[in-house]
Amino acid sequence: MTKVFKFGGTSIKDTQSIKKITQILKDYTEENLIVVFSAMGKVTNMLEEVVEEYVLKSKNAEQKLQKVKDFHADILADLFRYEHSIYNEVNNLFVEIEWVLEEDPNPDFAFNYDQIVSVGELLSTKIMSAFLMENGFKNSWLDARDIIRTNNKYRNAKIDWEQTNTFCKQHIKSFPIITQGFIGCTSENFTTTLGREGSDFTAAILAFALDAKQVIIWKDVDGVMNADPRYFEDSKQLMKIPFEEAVELAYYGAKVMHPKTIHPLQKKSIPLEVKSFVNPEKKSSIIGKFDAIEPFVPSYIVKENQILISVADKNLSFIVEEHLSSIFSLFATYAVRVNMMQNSAVSFSFCVDYDAHKIPELIIALKENFSVQFNEQLSMYTIRHYDEKSINTILRNRTLLLEQKSRHTIHLVVKES
Repeated sequence: MTKVFKFGGTSIKDTQSIKKITQILKDYTEENLIVVFSAMGKVTNMLEEVVEEYVLKSKNAEQKLQKVKDFHADILADLFRYEHSIYNEVNNLFVEIEWVLEEDPNPDFAFNYDQIVSVGELLSTKIMSAFLMENGFKNSWLDARDIIRTNNKYRNAKIDWEQTNTFCKQHIKSFPIITQGFIGCTSENFTTTLGREGSDFTAAILAFALDAKQVIIWKDVDGVMNADPRYFEDSKQLMKIPFEEAVELAYYGAKVMHPKTIHPLQKKSIPLEVKSFVNPEKKSSIIGKFDAIEPFVPSYIVKENQILISVADKNLSFIVEEHLSSIFSLFATYAVRVNMMQNSAVSFSFCVDYDAHKIPELIIALKENFSVQFNEQLSMYTIRHYDEKSINTILRNRTLLLEQKSRHTIHLVVKES
């Protein structure tokens, strides 16, 4: 039976980490294994900076790209002899970015983003495949764009499941395989990405298409925690998580998994294990067909860099269906995902991630027909299975701007003190 492993950028951030992952994988040589890698370290962030400079037609784009080259050059020098073929393969990938930078930017920022940022995963997998080969872990490198077919909604591409299933069965014949997370391809052969942290989703897509026995996401924490340890000192590991609960946690922004990851696994009851690559001997968290979450404790999710926008009719009339239809149409136009919304008689308020390429344009469009007010630099805290103590923990030393409560979940939009 096939297993799918996924390693994020922190697991291969430097040569020491790469050697650690190599040792882990050598314990699984008898498995029918597909290994999905993200870009190394903070390379995705670095390539995003290249895109920002490129669309501004700034000469700094080449300087930003040089930093990405230097990062990979240092890793190559530590891992390979100079005459190794990997140097040419890596250089060829950088040439692809250079070709893009020589052309004028496409009017669609998202298109530019996908053509450049996607190279991070191609770089990491080329290097990992070659180093694993050097260390006795024979493998085949597979371009995910040959198997993951999507539409052309760049930066958040939708999967063509029928074609993807077909291509997976056609191209995946032998194991182990090294491939990329996060990226796909349109029918016109343009590269797409699946959304930030989309490598988890890639692992789930492959598991679904190949009826895998298990997916393991390797993290730098022991498993799924009830809260981010960076914000909550007393966070606890969740050992068993029902699929339904994992969907809720992911949807509200839990960073341990991509929101789209769970559904394909749930459809085929494929368990997802979240395991530590730092301490692989430790007991992991498992998402699967369970009746209840264990242990049963409140779970905290933090979304930073939020903006709370309130719109009202310019004539001070009630907010009615026609207004809401107009507002939601703008959400679709600017590809804005709403994290929280609340309606009153005369206003409609919503909280979204601040995106410098979407939100300012959305606000301008809203102002054509509405009065608009907004608060920036906010945080949204979501608590699953909340109690009074957990709510008070969040509101201590923070200013509450908006609250929304259901039977099991509460959302609190706050300004940090």
